[in-house]
Amino acid sequence: MTAQLRLEQVNLFAKLKTQLQGYPILRDISFAVSPGERLAILGPSGAGKTSLLRLINRLSEPASGKIYLDNQDYRQIPIIKLRQMVTLVLQEPRLLGMTVQQALAYPLVLRDLPKQTIQERVNHWVEQLQIPNDWLGRTELQLSTGQRQLVAIARALVIQPQILLLDEPTSNLDIGRATHLMQVLIQLNQTHQTTILMINNQIDLTQIFCTRLLNLEQGSLLSNQTASNIDWVHLKKRLLNAEAQITEEWS
Repeated sequence: MTAQLRLEQVNLFAKLKTQLQGYPILRDISFAVSPGERLAILGPSGAGKTSLLRLINRLSEPASGKIYLDNQDYRQIPIIKLRQMVTLVLQEPRLLGMTVQQALAYPLVLRDLPKQTIQERVNHWVEQLQIPNDWLGRTELQLSTGQRQLVAIARALVIQPQILLLDEPTSNLDIGRATHLMQVLIQLNQTHQTTILMINNQIDLTQIFCTRLLNLEQGSLLSNQTASNIDWVHLKKRLLNAEAQITEEWS
């Protein structure tokens, strides 16, 4: 089963004690995601990319506007059910003190699934993502940031969400593992029609992955284009220039 996601004129404001409303993080964001799309979200630092994913997963609430899942208002869907359908993997995930094996099984244990089913799903994604067996007994303190990222993605995939949200999933992976992850996600999308929204400023990987691209800047949606219509060379130059300008302003 797949789901349609739709945002209508969504606004998000930062909460500041000194201001009644705060400053805007996202402004009038509207777009729809059809079931089975692979959507990339690009933009310079501070564009609002992570804030957008947090809204979709209901880690944040919009100040105004509407978010719908299959034409149902997000706020009418119980939060646990919503997050089983729409799963977010943050850029710096945590395993909550568990071993890798325990962390992968935990969301399925909470659902009271049979032990055999749990083990089969865990084994499947360990194999698909090429997670070495000697990681399974380790805790997060014994893993690198990139290793934790990969384990967190596997933990999300065992849930079998309808919509998967990924925040810079390849930022701490070597190019070999990053490319393999893109291939696994594309295969998942094509086989099970899993909708995937991904933030990834590694343009070459994004170009391989996405069917459509959202380009954010300063909290606004600049463009919403199919991948085939994008001048990727120009886009890469523009993002590099925007990042350089932001770095100069901060320094």
